Amino acid sequence: LCVGKDKDAYTDDSEHGNYDARTDQSLLIQNKLTRQKTEPRTKSSLKSDAMASSGLFFKDGKKRIDYILVYKKSSPQVEKRSTFEKNLRAEGLMLEREPAVTNSDIMFVKIHCPWETLCKYAERMNIRMPFRKKCYYTDWKSKTMSSLQRNIRELKSWLPRNPMKLDKEALPDLEETDCYTAPFSRARIHHFTINNKDSFFSNSTRSRIVHHMLQRTKYEDGKSKMGINRLLNNGTYEAAFPPHEGSHKSRHPIKTHGAQNHRHLLYERWARWGMWYKYQPLDLIRRYFGEKIGLYFAWLGWYTGMLIPAALVGLFVFLYGLFTMDSSQVRQNTDKTQTKHRQNTDKTHLSLSLKEICEANETIMCPMCERNCTLQKLNESCIYAKVTHLFDNGGTVFFAIFMAIWATVFLEFWKRRRAVLTYDWDLIDWEDEEEELRPQFEAKYSQVERVNPITGKPEPFQPFPDKLSRLMVSVSGIFFMISLVLTAVFAVVVYRLVAMEQFASFKWYFIKKYWQFATSGTGVCINFMIIMSLNVVYEKVAYLLTDLEHPRTESEWENSFALKMFLFQFVNLNSSIFYIAFFLGRFAGRPGKYNKLFNRWRLEECHPSGCLIDLCLQMGVIMVLKQMWNNFMELGYPLLQNWWSRRKMKRRGQSMETKISLPQWEKDWNLQPMNLHGLMDEYLEMVLQFGFTTIFVAAFPLAPLLALLNNIIEIRLDAYKFVTQWRRPMPARATDIGIWYGILEGIGVLAVITNAFVIAITSDYIPRFVYAYKYGPCTDQGYRQEKCLKGYVNSSLSVFDLSELGMGYSGYCRYRDYRAPPWSSTPYEFTLQFWHVLAARLAFIIVFEHLVFGIKSFIAYLIPDIPKDLCDRMRREKYLVQEMMYEAELEHLQRERKKNGKQYHHEWP
Repeated sequence: LCVGKDKDAYTDDSEHGNYDARTDQSLLIQNKLTRQKTEPRTKSSLKSDAMASSGLFFKDGKKRIDYILVYKKSSPQVEKRSTFEKNLRAEGLMLEREPAVTNSDIMFVKIHCPWETLCKYAERMNIRMPFRKKCYYTDWKSKTMSSLQRNIRELKSWLPRNPMKLDKEALPDLEETDCYTAPFSRARIHHFTINNKDSFFSNSTRSRIVHHMLQRTKYEDGKSKMGINRLLNNGTYEAAFPPHEGSHKSRHPIKTHGAQNHRHLLYERWARWGMWYKYQPLDLIRRYFGEKIGLYFAWLGWYTGMLIPAALVGLFVFLYGLFTMDSSQVRQNTDKTQTKHRQNTDKTHLSLSLKEICEANETIMCPMCERNCTLQKLNESCIYAKVTHLFDNGGTVFFAIFMAIWATVFLEFWKRRRAVLTYDWDLIDWEDEEEELRPQFEAKYSQVERVNPITGKPEPFQPFPDKLSRLMVSVSGIFFMISLVLTAVFAVVVYRLVAMEQFASFKWYFIKKYWQFATSGTGVCINFMIIMSLNVVYEKVAYLLTDLEHPRTESEWENSFALKMFLFQFVNLNSSIFYIAFFLGRFAGRPGKYNKLFNRWRLEECHPSGCLIDLCLQMGVIMVLKQMWNNFMELGYPLLQNWWSRRKMKRRGQSMETKISLPQWEKDWNLQPMNLHGLMDEYLEMVLQFGFTTIFVAAFPLAPLLALLNNIIEIRLDAYKFVTQWRRPMPARATDIGIWYGILEGIGVLAVITNAFVIAITSDYIPRFVYAYKYGPCTDQGYRQEKCLKGYVNSSLSVFDLSELGMGYSGYCRYRDYRAPPWSSTPYEFTLQFWHVLAARLAFIIVFEHLVFGIKSFIAYLIPDIPKDLCDRMRREKYLVQEMMYEAELEHLQRERKKNGKQYHHEWP
């Protein structure tokens, strides 16, 4: 069958009827014989063969490959494939077959979309194409603005160059065409700037048009028997992907010889580790991978950039704690030399709470476990108190408020950034196409139909009672999985209760001395292994529950699946952190009347220096280990898979020379396909990290710094993976990040509440505050520096009679609580200070939440979603486009009339 009207008529070898392996092999033999009989080739034919051997063109070296289909010759779905390809040719596509070099059972189908077909479907899909140079200013402003811009450019040339910016001279492809665009129309094709038909439609646009056709071509008679996705699901084809634009590496340096292709340019200027400090070439990413992936990297880059001020402030809070801790030690040494004669009487009443703990060598603490724990002195907790002071100091409340405001500013300015990108990328007037129904939905509800209000055509419909019942089953499954998470956390709690008795009697002195640290550390590691194991189970359960709901379209399925995965993994990651922050030590009881689990294991209580050290350890270990695991799975796992595929090729007797001579489509076939969920895993990882960065940031101020360091690596890991390790994904379009923005807003609200509770309940900020104003030496005098906290540690420790334990001890010990001493009229009852601290905590939570939510709402109100200058540019551009379309049409009609010798007038005909 001859397709097209070019001089070199193209004959499709696949038109010989049968599609089994024997026919393909006979065709190859026939082609070999005809090639042997041909005359010596000319230079042009040699050039065509060289272009074809690169894997980007058909055998004639002229027709560019826009899409690749892969199938196995042994596949039984011959009839469906034959009908599908026949219908593709009827739609105007050109097809060419070629067997794989490394596997005789694999056959590649190369697809080329001719100019006429591109124009037809570009008009149907309302693809916007350039037609006139942009001019943002009116005539009387143009001269003034051009001279002003010239002066600004001259001034910038004298300033030092920003090292983070990409060199425009080395990246000519990043230069903006800066043209107005309009929906393509064949009737007004003369309006558009067509310098070269081969390059007018970009490669990503060509691939998108072909993918649109593949999605809507039938393979059988029937209403729903269409689309490449169904053929991939039933095994008719093994894969379908657009080819990469050649190799990502070159033997010649890019500075002297330039980039071979866009993929090579992306690798050299984006995916290499040496470019970690550079801005991302977002326009080039969008041009190669499409707007959806471009928006992901734009959001990731924006998030990483916004983490810089948060990381600096968090580091400042940490250094402030370090500085004040060191300075207190200096004052401690000075006080020691001056007050030796008062050492025995005032040792527990020094100027700072940290000094009080470190010098309290006569204060005996009550045993923290039943059998094997010995009596310890308070100064043995000095190291824990110092570490706690690094995170729980005067800057903690400020940092919590700062991070709550930071989250709002980040999201509000991202909306502005997204508006600018959608304008620059011509997505303002773009709307999602009406999606096709999922095959599972059609098969399930084919008997019930309803007219689609958009298309006006009858389609399968899911009745509301059926939808509600399935949704209730899905919600029940979600709650069951959340209860499974809580069961796992309970198991870790039981382990901690059992392990602390064992570590307290351990043979090694170091573990016996620091048994609490050993218990917390091993508990965190076990919890992390449980988290990673349950994540695998959650993914399968989320699949099952989402399929049970029978979503109507793929986007509905992706949103439902993403929400379930977020809920599962968020609860899985943070449940143990919530336990340590708000429940650890709250229900342990008091000496002589401890609460026990199953009347056997005594509940764990906080360290004498507080529970914040356990919370910091839990967050730090989980955050670091999870980021390391994610980075390995993102890069290490695809590298291992690709290495294994190359190893299998070598086992089949393929040498390195064969590998080098492989065509591009076969090299792409040997790469790993993009994740089945698209960008869901990438977004999920970053959103969970955003939760770690904001929700418990009051307990771990270094979280933004760790997130920043991880994201700098993450950007290059993802870039390297997309450019070198994955097949090229279909360039999809999108105007926002989808459901993830709403999830980020929800995390921002939850962060305010949790940080208020962490400061009020977990940290010692409120008890210190109450003591300084009500019970300290500065009572009724106002808060004056740190001397008002003199005696705070002694005030926060209650007294217990050791003889009541029945363990052979005598005397008194101290424990963290606000209870009356044993010699009072109401021994071991809560004191008035306890109720004052509790009231202050509740008041702080209410005031903090209302204050921060008010500031967040006010900032969100002040920051418009779209910049004012962008609104003006959009309105003016719309006006100018209408004027220019009118003028271009008028000029075209005048030229036509002049050519035909007719009279014309200067008005619209």
